[in-house]
Amino acid sequence: MFVVIFATLLITIITISFAKLMTSDQQQATTSDLSQSAYDSAQAGVEDAKRALLNYMSVCSSAGPACDTARSNIDSSECNVSLTGIATPQNGEVMVQQSVGDQSLDQAYTCVTIARNTDDYKGVLQANDSRIIPLTGTSAFDRVLIEWYTAGDMQDPSQVDLKATGTPLLSQSSWLVDKPSIMRTQIMQFGNGFKLTDFDNSATGSNANTLFLYPVGVKGTANTNVDEKTVAGRDTRQTPTGSPVPISCSGNISGGGFACRAQLILPTPVNGGDRTAFLRLTSLYNKANFRVSLKNGNNLVQFNNVQPQIDSTGRANDLFRRVQTRVEFGDPGFPYPDAAVQTTSSVCKNFLVTDNEADYLNNCTP
Repeated sequence: MFVVIFATLLITIITISFAKLMTSDQQQATTSDLSQSAYDSAQAGVEDAKRALLNYMSVCSSAGPACDTARSNIDSSECNVSLTGIATPQNGEVMVQQSVGDQSLDQAYTCVTIARNTDDYKGVLQANDSRIIPLTGTSAFDRVLIEWYTAGDMQDPSQVDLKATGTPLLSQSSWLVDKPSIMRTQIMQFGNGFKLTDFDNSATGSNANTLFLYPVGVKGTANTNVDEKTVAGRDTRQTPTGSPVPISCSGNISGGGFACRAQLILPTPVNGGDRTAFLRLTSLYNKANFRVSLKNGNNLVQFNNVQPQIDSTGRANDLFRRVQTRVEFGDPGFPYPDAAVQTTSSVCKNFLVTDNEADYLNNCTP
């Protein structure tokens, strides 16, 4: 009798425990599925925000009431107002539907806002990759702060590999995997009275300047130095420099932030006037997350229509996910190439003047 009772109790306990485990696993699976669905809903809001930005660029190709209205909607801090003409909210949210009227998924994005002007420009450069960044501010600026290399670029975030002295240029295979990349910075700018020949003005060199920012410091030792460098007169196309510019970098970024920071002081453009400028960054040797900020003296200047931030909150049933993302906001009327030619192998250049088409073939052996 006692054996039957204890066996029954044991089986009951095992059954209840197993049922609780199944219920718990099912709840976790449901939560995970809803979380992914809410994230997808937020991403749907991001895509509609991109459409709103494209519409804003289209109607503002020429000034007028339509442009003023679109700008007012985009700049609104009220949820979903920036999507006027793109999506129609119902009860304060935009349903995500497979077809019109389909409510079966119970997914929606509840709030989307767009910030055209941002405090910085963020991005990721793969090893030996480049990015061109328009330096367009909401007001005048005379400095560019460049920060690069985070814990996400490393294998061991507590030990950044740095050397206190020396700036040797090594082979790719000899560069340490946890050493910040050399950042090649190229400033191109012009003023109101710009002429193409100003890029070759050797007297000032202020319209085309290049610095190679070399990371130095002590391994494992943190620092907060921000090196200021004047970029005027550094046109490496005409006068090659003998060595890179050393930049003090932190040897320990386990607490977050960027290992290297350098503030570049910009010269006045040739012929003066309003500044139109571009920054080309190239991460040499290693991958690097980076951030670029504009300053006027010590005051931060926001980027104007360069990399808008979209803030979108998605919902699936009663679970919410929020996404913040940056999008590029280039001017389709003024496209610019990253490079005319870029290769990791040989380049052969052959110049011929001939009336014979065959002379152009098989004439180059790198």
